[in-house]
Amino acid sequence: MATLDVRSLGKGKGGTIELDPAVFEVPVRPHLFHAEVRRQLAVRRAGTHSTKNRTAVSGGGAKPWKQKGTGRARQGTSRAPQWAGGGVVFGPVPRDHGHKLTKKMRRAALCAALSQRLAEGALTVVDELSLDAIKTRELVAKLASLGVGDRSVLIVIAGPDERVERSARNLPWASALRVEGLNVYDVLRHSHLVLTRTAVEAVQQRLGDAVEGASS
Repeated sequence: MATLDVRSLGKGKGGTIELDPAVFEVPVRPHLFHAEVRRQLAVRRAGTHSTKNRTAVSGGGAKPWKQKGTGRARQGTSRAPQWAGGGVVFGPVPRDHGHKLTKKMRRAALCAALSQRLAEGALTVVDELSLDAIKTRELVAKLASLGVGDRSVLIVIAGPDERVERSARNLPWASALRVEGLNVYDVLRHSHLVLTRTAVEAVQQRLGDAVEGASS
């Protein structure tokens, strides 16, 4: 079981924390990253693209000309696909692009992403992360004191904290997530993770219990 030093943003020492090997020391499997990120991005697609077929296009009720005697090809409606303004053949229709991935694979991908950041030394645990007000400058100063102010960072907190979440909103290189929203895509797109002690405990409870339940 890995032990990590807990950084303190105030006076005194933060101590240490033991990390569950079932969550932070699992084999890194890139194919799980690909599958889960692909699933997340597919779910985010709006899927609202749409076209009209010859039934949905307005007009074209009358036959353009008589069937015979004109020397031209027979036509039944001016809304046929070959006509300008006609319907579209096999065009896109509104649909859901999302696809399913088993819970076991999704949890394994998230544990692998966290394990990779720990192995890279890109995971920092703080005793607490609190702000006096909704102030982006104050959050930047705290991140700089942790040595992660010059890189993209994902802040993970245990529960709702409007001050931290809204202060991080103006930073293009930083994001703040609650534990229930922690996901593979955001872990991989940020080069460093900053978690509070309570967030680590919540992550281990959420993922560790799931791994034990799957193995029993």
